[in-house]
Amino acid sequence: MGIAMRIHSGIAQVVRSRKGIVPGTIAVFLFIAPTAFSQTNLEQEVRELKEQNAALQQQLERQNESIDALARKVGELETNASKTGPVAEGKSGLNLNSVHLGLEGGLAFFNTGSSGFAPESEFRVDEARLFIEAPVWKEVYFYSEVDLATREEDSLALGLNELYLDFQDVSQWWHEDGQLNLRAGRLNIPFGEEYMKRNAIDNPLISHSVSDLWGVDPGIEIYGRLGKISYVVAVQNGNISGTRDFSGDKSVAGRVGYDPASWLHLSASAMRTGYESAPGDFLSAIWFGNTFFQAISTNATKFHATLVEGDATVRWATGRVSAFGGYGRYGDNNPAADDRRNIFYYGAEAVQELPWKKFYAAARFSEVLVANGLPLRGLGDAEYFSGDLTTALWRLSLGLDYRFSSQLVLKTEYSFERGNEADGGRRNREDFLGAEAAFSF
Repeated sequence: MGIAMRIHSGIAQVVRSRKGIVPGTIAVFLFIAPTAFSQTNLEQEVRELKEQNAALQQQLERQNESIDALARKVGELETNASKTGPVAEGKSGLNLNSVHLGLEGGLAFFNTGSSGFAPESEFRVDEARLFIEAPVWKEVYFYSEVDLATREEDSLALGLNELYLDFQDVSQWWHEDGQLNLRAGRLNIPFGEEYMKRNAIDNPLISHSVSDLWGVDPGIEIYGRLGKISYVVAVQNGNISGTRDFSGDKSVAGRVGYDPASWLHLSASAMRTGYESAPGDFLSAIWFGNTFFQAISTNATKFHATLVEGDATVRWATGRVSAFGGYGRYGDNNPAADDRRNIFYYGAEAVQELPWKKFYAAARFSEVLVANGLPLRGLGDAEYFSGDLTTALWRLSLGLDYRFSSQLVLKTEYSFERGNEADGGRRNREDFLGAEAAFSF
């Protein structure tokens, strides 16, 4: 509109005076030229700004791509750091490239009463265990435990504990982390919770409960977590015969955990050993009462046990208390007598940090009750392993720990153990005194 008005004004001046043609023409040029020049500069500046904006946009896109690549790299590093498998969780060790090695164990002094497992007082390597872990492919890991020495074995021969492939985050197939994982190989039997803190470095005491349920068995296992609920289910051979299985009936065990609050943990477990072959399998894979389930009568060719258990743990800043209770049913096919047994067992354990730093007190009471009796060795000598039957056995364990760190703990314990045998005899000479240095690296 400004340009048009200036042109119109210049033309008007020319029309009014012929003598003003040249001056009017000059005036019109002087009005039009700067305006046109200004418009040309504006258009050029707009084009330059558009070009600069396009260049900045390309640079921003390149920066975003670099940031995304860096974020993916950091995410991969965090994922690898968080999924180091069972060995590295809470433990130190030696890393050789991608292979992780660890060792833990306990050096101890034991003494028991005259009917106990160490009546002469003895120094011993209570346990020594080598851990090996390595990534195999993507989210697949190899894990193994090699027993160099265990309390349950008198010899120092090497033994295989766990060995499996761990397929983590199978649930990534439907874009969820941790909901489904799978293990295959030689695995802990996922029944109860005591087995998870049974090793010397994890156990606040030296002894275990009277029931002391645990075992290692070849099979396959799935596990995972759905919010506050965790689960694990395993199908395994069910016997202790090593690489062979003489019965097609498999063991099935599982546990469901619930964590309604950070200070409270609950779980329920169930398992069946399956019908095991007495002449072939000989013993079940599950350890109970410091021995195994086994055929009570020589007339039986098959035996089995079914178990259920509930566990609860309450934690506070300086300690915790845990309790468990369970029921079992034993049976075999003895044609000459009814060997069925009802088994009741329970226990409670408390751990408290003392006012003196690094000192902890621990106590546990546990008991097993079996009408008509079962082999229950407890802290007794070998005659109770598969011979004499026990109808009731209880243990009160009191301990004091000094924890240099999570990798070195000194422990002392005194345990009172009492029981009744099926033939009316008393078990009252098995009290236990022990001291142990538990370590991990």
